[in-house]
Amino acid sequence: MARLSRRRPTRTRARGAATKAIIASKAPSSPTTPQTQDLATAVAAKALPSTRRLRRGGLANILVMTAAAGIVGTLAIPAYAIAPGSVGPQFGETDATRLSKAQAQTVEVTDDVIAAPVTADGYATVSGEEIRAAAAAAEAAEAAEAARIAAENAMTSYAASYDGPSVGDFLANPPYPSFDLASVYSVATQYIGTPYVYGGATPAGFDCSGFVMYVYAQFGVSMPHSSAGQGAMGTVISEADAQPGDLVIMDGHDGFYAGDGMILHAPYEGASVRVQPIWTSDYSIVRIGI
Repeated sequence: MARLSRRRPTRTRARGAATKAIIASKAPSSPTTPQTQDLATAVAAKALPSTRRLRRGGLANILVMTAAAGIVGTLAIPAYAIAPGSVGPQFGETDATRLSKAQAQTVEVTDDVIAAPVTADGYATVSGEEIRAAAAAAEAAEAAEAARIAAENAMTSYAASYDGPSVGDFLANPPYPSFDLASVYSVATQYIGTPYVYGGATPAGFDCSGFVMYVYAQFGVSMPHSSAGQGAMGTVISEADAQPGDLVIMDGHDGFYAGDGMILHAPYEGASVRVQPIWTSDYSIVRIGI
């Protein structure tokens, strides 16, 4: 029977086998390339010069081979995994990376926006037009207050300047006890040109109802100082039946009917008693004493 001879591996073959075994056991699971494999083989081969040195310094060589395997594993890690601020498949996107990707943003604001005060529900803008309207309203209120003060001063001056008969004097002793519309209108025309004074009821100055009240008082007819109250005293008639001396009653204003669609009245501050066309269709004719 022929004897089987067992060949002992040469040093070169033993060194290559040991190197491959070390790489297989120590290499990380990360993907490698041919370049990293060659580098690992070279490092390991240099660390193992001979099988005799393995036998003599086994523990020391194992430590060296472990370090070599770590170097290979580090080289095999993908670059994106260690780049600062990078996002790879194994990392989730973070607030920092989202912010780094954000583009420049702009907000458009119209030229008419002056202020944006905070409200309970959010933001409310105030336009320039609204600001100007508020300023105009404030100015109008100031003007109205100034007019009121001027009217009060005028009334004080008016009361001090007149010393003739009053409405009460006429009612106590009427100069025209015989009442007729033509006479009423005739007396009323005597006061054309008298200035308008708010609250006035004498020839020193009349307002609309003060003028009517003063004229009718001379015929012994007592009236309230109110256009609505004076209109309620009489009977509404058609304009076809109207005569000069009847009353023209409007909303907040009145005067004497002057015929042909005209009115004799004390119009407004700055004007005086005059005859003019009736400017509105919203009026009624009222006759007193029927």
